[in-house]
Amino acid sequence: MAIYRRTVLKALAAVGTFQLLTRKPLHAEEAPLAIKGYDPVAYFTDGKPVEGSPQYEAVWDNNRYRFASAEHLAQFKSDPAHYAPQFGNACTTTLSRGGFKEVDPQAWTIHEDKLYMFGGIAGVPMFQKDPAGYITKASQNRSVIPKG
Repeated sequence: MAIYRRTVLKALAAVGTFQLLTRKPLHAEEAPLAIKGYDPVAYFTDGKPVEGSPQYEAVWDNNRYRFASAEHLAQFKSDPAHYAPQFGNACTTTLSRGGFKEVDPQAWTIHEDKLYMFGGIAGVPMFQKDPAGYITKASQNRSVIPKG
């Protein structure tokens, strides 16, 4: 029985290794540029939109993010789910209605320590009237977000 178990484990390991070797990795240049190249960490640290640099990039959740500094890149890598916009490149209010609109880096808010982005500045006050409602509805419509 032990020999059979080892043979099965070796076979499974070989299959797993084969899958890792044959899976096409997602290269940074293949992932869509998130928030038009603006630094997501800056919304938290600087309290404003700051353009990122191609020198400092990371791919997370099928999006390519740029950062203004190596420090911001390191902060993002330590907790990307915290710093990335909650709906990636999708406007929160449009997504809540089942549509998709790319974000405008100037239209944003931080709610409960999470970054929410909008397709235009008018989305911010709309969201602030009922954040929980917009978040719930946008979460239900995540499938509308283009995959790349």
